[in-house]
Amino acid sequence: MTTGADGSALAGDPRFFRRSGPYTLAAVVDAAEAEAPPRRLMLYQVAPLATATPRDVSFCINSRKHLGALAGTRAAAVIVHPDMKDCVPETAVAIVAADPLVGWTKVAALFHPAPPVTPGIHPSAIVAATAQIHASVEIGPLAVIGENVVIGPRGRVGALAVIGPGVVIGVDVRIGPHATLSHALIGDRVYIYPGARIGQEGFGFAITPDGFRSVPQLGRVMIEDDVEVGANTTVDRGALEDTILGAGTRIDNLVQIGHNVRIGRACVIVAQAGISGSTILEDHVVLAAQAGLADHLRIGVGARVGAKAGVMADVPARSDVIGSPAQPVKAFFREVAMIRRWVRTGHRPGQRIESGANTNSDGSEDHG
Repeated sequence: MTTGADGSALAGDPRFFRRSGPYTLAAVVDAAEAEAPPRRLMLYQVAPLATATPRDVSFCINSRKHLGALAGTRAAAVIVHPDMKDCVPETAVAIVAADPLVGWTKVAALFHPAPPVTPGIHPSAIVAATAQIHASVEIGPLAVIGENVVIGPRGRVGALAVIGPGVVIGVDVRIGPHATLSHALIGDRVYIYPGARIGQEGFGFAITPDGFRSVPQLGRVMIEDDVEVGANTTVDRGALEDTILGAGTRIDNLVQIGHNVRIGRACVIVAQAGISGSTILEDHVVLAAQAGLADHLRIGVGARVGAKAGVMADVPARSDVIGSPAQPVKAFFREVAMIRRWVRTGHRPGQRIESGANTNSDGSEDHG
């Protein structure tokens, strides 16, 4: 393991991550779009509070539970919220940002920029003669590019990726190794992680006396700008309509999205969630891990669905639901509290305690 000067584990191991720097304090502050007192200081790398050295920049989110780590850090500079400026030790410079996490992402990208695209097609790749690939695109080993595929400037297609006939890919798109795309139109700055499956047939069939008969899946997958699709996630193409992933949406690993699903702008879908066919998520919806949504539902703007929730009915805008079947959070926890109370006291619902006997709601006595 690569270690720092004090023997601690080093963030951004150079075997795996590009490194740049050092940078002046002023350059780091500018990258974070933050403020700090002027000081002649060079910063060499990013590091967590606990392992940072006097050469490093770290960050602390606005949470009192991190006060101990902040007080004990050896970092040269720390990105903090204005409310925590006075908590930074005297040995460190406080870099004050309205959102320390956003500032940290920008500083981390400064020290560890994304690897540049290396234009060119690997000799082992198979590229159809009719494909239109911009000269700045990188095609990795053993990738397969089908007929009439279009790939815009500065794209990257990883090793063993397969892009089916007719797929159109925009600008600055990254396709991870072993991903497959078909029947899809992809916007700009999209990142499809390794192993993702985009555009395969949806799960649709008719039941006949002789067994199942597959329903033709004649739609497409439309992925708008700035979407991320996590590793081993599957997005089915539509049956007659299109499956749509709205701009800015973030989809975690191992998510299943059924045919004709429409996902709005800036939604967040966490690992192992599943969305059945023709369900609509409006803008800014959040699905927590392992949430399951039935088909033909509408989830309103800004709604949040809790982990492992089973959603079987529409969810109103800006509401929070949890449980299976899903219900409003307050109602769910009210029921949990009642059940715990019954278990703890040993009384059944509808019973009253009178004169040593349990009286039921119908007036009869139960002497246990």
